Amino acid sequence: MIWSSMGWSAVDVLWSFLSLCFLSAFCVHKISLRLPTRFEKSHVHLLFQDLIRYGKTKQNLQRDNRLRVFDVPKRWFWHFYAVSVGWNGLLLLLSLNFTLQNQPYPSWLTGILGFLTGVPRSDSQAPQVSVLLVQLLLWVHSLRRLLECLLVSVFSDGAMHMVQYVFGLGYYVVLGLTVLCSDHLGVGKETGTLLSQLDWLHVAGSALFIWASLLQHRSIVLLARLRTGDSGAVETLAHRVPQGGWFQLVSCPHYFAELLIYVSLSLVFGGLSLSWWLVVLYVLFNQALAAQLCHEFYISKYESYPRHRNAFIPFLL
Repeated sequence: MIWSSMGWSAVDVLWSFLSLCFLSAFCVHKISLRLPTRFEKSHVHLLFQDLIRYGKTKQNLQRDNRLRVFDVPKRWFWHFYAVSVGWNGLLLLLSLNFTLQNQPYPSWLTGILGFLTGVPRSDSQAPQVSVLLVQLLLWVHSLRRLLECLLVSVFSDGAMHMVQYVFGLGYYVVLGLTVLCSDHLGVGKETGTLLSQLDWLHVAGSALFIWASLLQHRSIVLLARLRTGDSGAVETLAHRVPQGGWFQLVSCPHYFAELLIYVSLSLVFGGLSLSWWLVVLYVLFNQALAAQLCHEFYISKYESYPRHRNAFIPFLL
């Protein structure tokens, strides 16, 4: 295959393709804002907007009933994290069992990794500390987001497309496999005991992960408080202008925090995993598109919305 001759694996091609798709969607959306009004009523435009929008950014989209058939509740977001907790928890247990009990991965998993990396490996080495740490942090991230969806966030009656739902279910499955692909490709080639492999990048990456996770949690709490009273009971499902914290700088600090979390995991990999940097690139374009749509929603809905706020990255985007 062409990418094999370039030193790329199937998993690299996959994340590159997804990154390109969301970058293209971001650019097409920005261009569509400058097109004549009549274009907004075309079937192609409505289908495109239906596929990239969800929740509050979808509520003003003029869709016919044929498109609404594919709607599922946005509150089903918690399904994504439930799948991630289960699947990535299983992969973490398999890696720990490999490391501590010298029990190789099951053949089905080795086969999948061989397909994704193009490197069949029957004589597998125990996972490196970077891989184990990224697996652990990814599982912690998924568990936190699951608990936030169930116990903190107050979802309205917003919807998302069935395609987005199915994509979200598969996303964390592929993400967990991508972590193991980095080990399969021998990224960093760490040797020695797990403790002897630890270095300052593991510490720096973990520290950034904790800070970004706290930033995201704080932002989600502030969003939830827009709909709850002092007692914590839900008072309204209406959308309001978020205030406080990093909302003073950007419309979607929780999306910015998501990007930082993935950057932190790349640092834990020592910055050596091409596959994971491609994941970071995908997250950048994915979250930038979602943030841009939210930013436009706030500006169109509230005349007094602070004009100094960026959509996603402070002082930049």
